[in-house]
Amino acid sequence: MRRTKSVSTAVPSCTNSAILTNGLMRSVPARLSLLKRDTFSACVSMSLQFWTTDVNDNGEKIIEVHDLSAGYGGDPAVVNARFEIYAGDRIAIIGPNGAGKSTLIKTIVGILQPQSGHVRIAGGNPQRIGYLPQHQRVNWDFPVTVRDVVMMGRARHIGWMRWPGREQYRAVDAALERVDLLAVADRQVGELSGGQQRRVFIARALAQEADILLLDEPFSGVDSTAQANVMDVLEALNADGITIVLCTHDLNLAFSRFKRVIALRGQIIACGTPQEVYTPAVLSKVYGGRLATWDDGRQVMMFVDDHAHHDDV
Repeated sequence: MRRTKSVSTAVPSCTNSAILTNGLMRSVPARLSLLKRDTFSACVSMSLQFWTTDVNDNGEKIIEVHDLSAGYGGDPAVVNARFEIYAGDRIAIIGPNGAGKSTLIKTIVGILQPQSGHVRIAGGNPQRIGYLPQHQRVNWDFPVTVRDVVMMGRARHIGWMRWPGREQYRAVDAALERVDLLAVADRQVGELSGGQQRRVFIARALAQEADILLLDEPFSGVDSTAQANVMDVLEALNADGITIVLCTHDLNLAFSRFKRVIALRGQIIACGTPQEVYTPAVLSKVYGGRLATWDDGRQVMMFVDDHAHHDDV
């Protein structure tokens, strides 16, 4: 895509931040109203700044995190974070429980207000970000189909108090096809496996027309086969130009299937390629004494981390 305007982070930010949750629940069929609203928040933008540009797919900067501190109450969970995300990136954020991974993602999306610093998004359109939270609080007994859930991503396109038309159903089916779930579109979402449910939420973000996906521990509670299937979907989307930023406890996954890694423990310890980040010095600082190394002709590192999937900070 041709870039139409010179961009600088000094350009005044757009003030038309949009909140794409809560009210949008009334834009979709009423039978969805029993779903907890936090679950299907497609994109929240309460504190983001924007600069205006056309973003191409040749490594254009699309998100800037600058000296960001964020947390709950007066206590920061993340301090002075600074990094940039580029179109087509595939980034894993790693760190132990309590390192601030969820806090960082929520602040980038706009759910949390920064305590200091800022997040800037290129293009002036918060809807380009699709957010998949760590816990999907869904009433699985409520009779809602896979297609209905994905239709939530079309809420802004449908309009206020209107029913979806053919164009919206075509967009939903196209999103489901991209994640290989079109065959189960009419099934109850509660009947699906954990891995399939994760892909439903990815499809919802695609139906929203998001080109940036931020996923907070999407593999929590799924088996290795489901994890591999979801990761295959994400890699295919990334190959099509969608930017992926994902928090994970799986260090092998982050090393083998991501282009860049951010190592976090309250602050960014390192950011770079997996080879640059996965060093004894960096990972010992991130994981403390839970690191063992040995040499069998090549350096091998084993990490002993708490993989219990309780809430990260």
